[in-house]
Amino acid sequence: MIRPLRLGCLISGGGRTVLNLRSWIERGELDAKIATVIAHREDLAGVGRCREAGLPVEIVPIDPPESLPDRLDLHLRSTSVDLVCLCGYLRHLQITEPLANRVINIHPSLLPRFGGQGMYGMHVHRAVVDAGERTSGCTVHLVDEVYDQGPVLHQRRCPVHPDDDATTLAARVFEEEIRALPETIQAIATGELRIEDDAVRGRVRAGES
Repeated sequence: MIRPLRLGCLISGGGRTVLNLRSWIERGELDAKIATVIAHREDLAGVGRCREAGLPVEIVPIDPPESLPDRLDLHLRSTSVDLVCLCGYLRHLQITEPLANRVINIHPSLLPRFGGQGMYGMHVHRAVVDAGERTSGCTVHLVDEVYDQGPVLHQRRCPVHPDDDATTLAARVFEEEIRALPETIQAIATGELRIEDDAVRGRVRAGES
């Protein structure tokens, strides 16, 4: 891949993960450019926030679902995207051949624990607290056809406190997320992390929490 990496960011909510990436780029800590932000509804909070930040936003509706992969692929190719980042995108993304090994996701648990269909956002954090876990965190992984099953690229950890609920834990995990995703993208941009034929080679150089 040629730096700066051109990112296609897919959102389903407030867009804060995309805005965090933009902050890293503006500080010169991430060798990338946000080429497009894709949302499935105009009324999502992240649509307005990303546009206010000067980012290009495209609405690609879910319906009709049978044509969604082709419509997404067409837009991503038209914007010359190098890497697709699922930034809280809550729809299953069918990976077309041009996107193979080029789609990454960030999940708010230490996969393979607390992953799978229906495990997202506060559902994950409640499950972690209810299970009595002492450690949680986030995982950046390569996306394949199975929810949260792709190869792990990077993880960051944080403690689960005895008095935590889902809300307090979510805030602590997000502090790790805001480092984990840009750290992974930067490692891909520099070639320290390489994804070749579903094999992950190299590692992410993680900073301090």
